Amino acid sequence: MNIIRSDINIPLPDGINLGAWLYTPDNDGPHPAITMAHGFGGTKYHGLDRIARRIAEAGFVVCLHDHRGFGDSDGVPRQDIDPYRQIEDWRRVVAHLQTLEVIDAERIGIWGSSYSGGHALVLGATDRRLRAVYSQVPTASGSESGRRRIPPHLVAEVEREFAADERAQAKGSGPATQRFVSADLGERASYRSSDAIAFYLQDVPPGKWENTVTIQSNRRARSYDPAHWIDQISPTPLLMVVAANDTVAPTDLALAAYERALQPKELLLVPGGHFDPYLSGFETTSSAAIAFFAKHLGRG
Repeated sequence: MNIIRSDINIPLPDGINLGAWLYTPDNDGPHPAITMAHGFGGTKYHGLDRIARRIAEAGFVVCLHDHRGFGDSDGVPRQDIDPYRQIEDWRRVVAHLQTLEVIDAERIGIWGSSYSGGHALVLGATDRRLRAVYSQVPTASGSESGRRRIPPHLVAEVEREFAADERAQAKGSGPATQRFVSADLGERASYRSSDAIAFYLQDVPPGKWENTVTIQSNRRARSYDPAHWIDQISPTPLLMVVAANDTVAPTDLALAAYERALQPKELLLVPGGHFDPYLSGFETTSSAAIAFFAKHLGRG
């Protein structure tokens, strides 16, 4: 099936436009649709095009958007992550899709991975326009993940940095930032593992991504626990994909969340770490997503 990829802008009430790619099968619609977004600190340029295209080739319209402040989307400060703002923006993406004639407004599913996998859990529980929820290596508990990531003796120092940044912003300064990924122990970074560095430093067009993040993004992440909502997704079907050796979105936290989810639910446990579902596990995870969406949304 031939797929047409179009650049679109999705307007938000505050004047921000979200940049997105819309993948449309070249046969007659209306089609079921899948709404997709990238994870923490990334963009749609970080390996998601081939996933979106693969799903579209199975007969779905796919919309893959950048969160505000990232990639092709408007918004300042850049590289600033507010999970609750991203969730509310995503609701507007769903509404926009429902206005398109090529889409069947009653057959929309959501695909999220990593941080957006957590968003998919929240949206699946709180937005009944979504008829199928695919959550891959999701953030289940930002608070617990944060406790594991930062040694106890450094927590007070981190909290002081958060507070100092807020005081500086209250006086008119811009938000403080740090490296997003770095192997240099001399600079603060959100991630240091070799697989994270390789994933985020992959070939992205110039000007579409910066290797920085606001430090307040990290503070918000430490208080974001999307698995709180997981038992409220039912009766909407849920497919959760968990990596067996995930240290970014820890495997045990995701599996514990899955146990709390109600039927109908499915679990796919894949080998490897956090980034393997995008890479070595691409065939397995994309095929599972297509089968899941076809089962619950039908095909175009």
